[in-house]
Amino acid sequence: MNFEFEPIGIIHSPYKEKFGIPRQPGLIKEARAELVLSAPYNRSEAVVGLEGYSHVWIQFVFHQAIRSEWQPMVRPPRLGGNKRVGVFASRSPFRPNPIGLSVVKLEGVRCENGEVILDLSGVDLLDGTPVIDIKPYVVYVDSIPDACSGFAPVAPEVRFKVLFSELAQQQINSRERPMELVAFITRLLETDPRPAYSGESLPGRVYGIRLYDFDLRWEVTGDAINVIELTTVEAN
Repeated sequence: MNFEFEPIGIIHSPYKEKFGIPRQPGLIKEARAELVLSAPYNRSEAVVGLEGYSHVWIQFVFHQAIRSEWQPMVRPPRLGGNKRVGVFASRSPFRPNPIGLSVVKLEGVRCENGEVILDLSGVDLLDGTPVIDIKPYVVYVDSIPDACSGFAPVAPEVRFKVLFSELAQQQINSRERPMELVAFITRLLETDPRPAYSGESLPGRVYGIRLYDFDLRWEVTGDAINVIELTTVEAN
């Protein structure tokens, strides 16, 4: 039996590429996004009452992780990228059906100029992600305080102190809401977004993450991550 689904909306987020996206929702509360509903689902009636919920479940498609064949075992980053577990014991994007599920904070619902937009935060969603469903988060059934979380019992620890060069700070100060941007970049980098299998950084290696309309360039020095600069990306 086969099923077909069509997106009900599209995510617009600061994450322009897969590298650097937090591995779980809620880890970076400063990560804001919009979910813009698509026709014919962009009707204000469809979201009546949703504003009463603080969080929502987003079901989406891993549209940049689609493979022709699936594998029964994967290597979770949480286990260092070396140990294998069953795909159904992981949250890997490489699944038999590339469907993801994230719970995110609902900051607001806007119905304006013929559009229906959900303002979200704490997202772990790539810009352009197709959304196939929205459901409200219900505390008394969705929160299970004594649940067991397998090989990921607690949130990842902060590994690095994040420092900003004078140039990077000047570039941030020239943008809107600079304090929010500093907080977002700090939270993004302090838990180390590098692939688990990458090992220790080579001396002088510079990493880059595409965010918003810029490339964030940074390097690792001892127990610190140094943000070098924000390089503006020209729109296509």
